[in-house]
Amino acid sequence: MSEADHLKPAQPLLAEEKVQEIIEEYEGATRPLSGGWKRLVTLLALALSLWGLYGAVGTVVAQKLRVVHLGLVLVLAFLLYPPHPRWKRLTLLDVLLALLGAAAAGYVIWDFEGFIYRSSNPTNLDLFFGIVTILLVLEAGRRTAGWILPALAALALAYAYWGNHLPAPWTHRGYPLERIVGLQYMTLEGIFGTPLAVSATFIILFTLYGAILDQSGAGKFFVDFSFAAMGRRRSGAGRTVTLASFLLGGPSGSGVATTVTLGAVSYPMLRRAGYSPEQAGAILSAGGIGAVLSPPVMGAASFLIAELTRVSYLEVIRWALVPTLLYYVSILLMIELDAVKLGTREVPIQTEPAGVLARRYWFHFISLFAIVVFLALGYTAQYAVVWCMAIAVLVSYLRRETAVTPARLLRALEQGALAVVSIATTAATAGILVGVVNLTGLGLKFSSIVIDLAGGNLFLTLLYTAAVLLVLGLALPITASYIVAAVITAPALIQLGVPEPAAHMFIFYYALLSEVSPPTALSCMAASAITGGNPYRTMWITWKYALPAFIVPFMFAAPGGTRLLLLGPWQQVLLATVTSLVGITALVTGVGGWLLGRATWPQRGLLVLAGLLLIAPAPLGDAAGLGLFALVLLWQYLARQGRTPDVQAAG
Repeated sequence: MSEADHLKPAQPLLAEEKVQEIIEEYEGATRPLSGGWKRLVTLLALALSLWGLYGAVGTVVAQKLRVVHLGLVLVLAFLLYPPHPRWKRLTLLDVLLALLGAAAAGYVIWDFEGFIYRSSNPTNLDLFFGIVTILLVLEAGRRTAGWILPALAALALAYAYWGNHLPAPWTHRGYPLERIVGLQYMTLEGIFGTPLAVSATFIILFTLYGAILDQSGAGKFFVDFSFAAMGRRRSGAGRTVTLASFLLGGPSGSGVATTVTLGAVSYPMLRRAGYSPEQAGAILSAGGIGAVLSPPVMGAASFLIAELTRVSYLEVIRWALVPTLLYYVSILLMIELDAVKLGTREVPIQTEPAGVLARRYWFHFISLFAIVVFLALGYTAQYAVVWCMAIAVLVSYLRRETAVTPARLLRALEQGALAVVSIATTAATAGILVGVVNLTGLGLKFSSIVIDLAGGNLFLTLLYTAAVLLVLGLALPITASYIVAAVITAPALIQLGVPEPAAHMFIFYYALLSEVSPPTALSCMAASAITGGNPYRTMWITWKYALPAFIVPFMFAAPGGTRLLLLGPWQQVLLATVTSLVGITALVTGVGGWLLGRATWPQRGLLVLAGLLLIAPAPLGDAAGLGLFALVLLWQYLARQGRTPDVQAAG
């Protein structure tokens, strides 16, 4: 085979600028700045990063930490994000809004001691800056994440003010402007509530950590290592993308960014292996989403789970382990089946062996493992990630080309801060909604309505909750979808007996899966921009890849399902994990139409039924599911021995 027949790993199909352009198209477009404005943004970004680091290691009053965080974020949002994607020029209005954002935050700090005691009786100046801050947050949220979440927040504010005019069960006594503004601007229950707290204490640190890994070349190593470790079979191209997504996506925390970044590198390999543009886009999209739900560094919503359920981040990692395993087993099985059905081929890759790469760059793995170690030793998530940043910088000097020099470190601090701007504005906007829900009792009202609609049936309530999340996901980012659903639908699930961890993990999963669900599916749209495939066909194929993942949340929300969250006696946890793995295998082979060979429609039906029975946590269901799976396995084995033609050609 000639040199030209081999592909080199990590050779981008698109220029870095084009990759960034595609990411921004689906995650919010920023305007290019130059000269003094660019230097100002760099300084503000460095200040935001340093403030986040100081908040992690120093002693800062919670409200001050969040106020300064939001003030810097608002200034950056108005300087970087145009009011419309096509209006790239920085205008006087943008500068004025940025100055107002700084003034609103500065006003709180200027008279902080008096300010915090006036929330129930705000002055006229408090009201002015409070109203300005609410409007600024809504506009910044619109610019960075679209108009849907700000519209919901504005409706919530209107509901708080005029709710006494509504019929039952939506009515409440109504609240004056002073009470609403005081709650939103002057307490820790509105704009500066839990969502923004997570942004200021967790998310800023983890985005900085991801940026440091990026500057050290860890991302390139993860991709090269995946190419070398997984690319030696006809299913190697798909498996390579899946492993690379897992390694690359954790630190990035973004399904779209992982999909596009990896797609720019790996699509030539997928194309050479025989995947169509739509199939390739589906593998990239499914892998990108998997990266965000995978420990140890998960998506931003995972930190909110820890805060809302009042547990450590290590506990959230524990809950996510088995669901992540089930997700990746389903994706890898589907890739294996498609490799057989589509006749994909091995793509020779010109790279050093995985062992050589691991010996040379092994230190890139250290900080990822160190996070779990520090958490297990009792460190808070903030301290753990700060130490991991320090470790990542130190070990990067083991090789000259990976060293995070002072210049690279400054770029990482800037890059990490800019990555948190859209998340922080989303969190602040969602905080308005959360504040109104808590003030008016809207969450309990909505929960009662959902339970009544479902007739008190748990399965129907779960189904309605999943539908709400998929609809929210059509227009909201993952973090916003989770926050909205957590305050509105989680009480309904908990009221029907779903344990709190399972309720929040159910919501997190469906908020995540909305990114690969038709008809919008941002990750699929972004992948199609790389592969040139039909975006809607890509969505449906991705949905097929991720189909078992849509069922997994029902598993741990069902009675006894918390064993899949590693909650319960280890014998029961082990049994639930094994039967679920077999169930996922049965479901994937039934949907994919291949077990030992091509499956007939009756066999596919039995496999799907076996998978559903095994997934449901019940002894009789497990026994029946195992029996059906064994029956189809035996059926196909005997048919292959006798070379029965209907098994080889049907389906």
